[in-house]
Amino acid sequence: MPDNCTHDCSSCGESCAQRDLRAPANALSNIKKVIAVISGKGGVGKSTVTASLAAAMARRGKKVGVLDADITGPSIPTAFGVHQRATGTDAGIDPAVTPGGIELMSLNLLTASETDPVIWRGPVIAGVVTQFWSDVVWGDVDFLFVDMPPGTGDVPLTVFQSLPVDGVVVVTSPQDLVSMIVTKAVNMAHMMEVPVLGIIENYSYFQCPGCGQRHAIFGESRIEEVAASLNVPVLARLPIDPAVAAAFDSGKIEGFSPNYLEAVARQLDQ
Repeated sequence: MPDNCTHDCSSCGESCAQRDLRAPANALSNIKKVIAVISGKGGVGKSTVTASLAAAMARRGKKVGVLDADITGPSIPTAFGVHQRATGTDAGIDPAVTPGGIELMSLNLLTASETDPVIWRGPVIAGVVTQFWSDVVWGDVDFLFVDMPPGTGDVPLTVFQSLPVDGVVVVTSPQDLVSMIVTKAVNMAHMMEVPVLGIIENYSYFQCPGCGQRHAIFGESRIEEVAASLNVPVLARLPIDPAVAAAFDSGKIEGFSPNYLEAVARQLDQ
């Protein structure tokens, strides 16, 4: 990456994707797979999907970690009911651990108060994400899920360039702009030569608990059509379930049942 990098790949002639810019992992970390969970826009439930996917993978007996790269809007600790501060030694920063054994690292675990705003410029935020990879003592982890901020800005670029990402999962919702938004996220992954594992459509439908009929609250889904045009699979179509949101907000996502992403975790664990 040149010294005068603006982090705007659309107007740059450099071939950064061809260079090995990866940051070294902590010496005491042994991470087998890194999966980034991305979205083209906010408000699609990306963090809920990340937390649920991590919980589903942990139920399969895997050692799981979650790196909260959404620095300005960190919510992963809340989802798991973790509020204690992270600690560290000369070896590095020790991640927090959920009751079920999932390791977490988030800026909310380092600030004096969870409500402190993060008023930082992009390069500083990107540097923190790299530190979460290099300075955190993750230990032996089978799957590290990275909860990315929405869009295609500094942090996603940093993650793709600095971490050995094995693949990305794209989270979206059934809205009119879904085709353009998903295509942007998928194209960024292709530009950075990171495999797209598939698309998860959240808020696909609401199923009436009385009659069982499904209602397309946000419009009829076009995700199969969009996925086919991009040659990527649809991993899941998730319902609107108020109980999932309540479990996330109350810190009980780890034990929530049913976990709608168990089949996706099984597919990724192959």
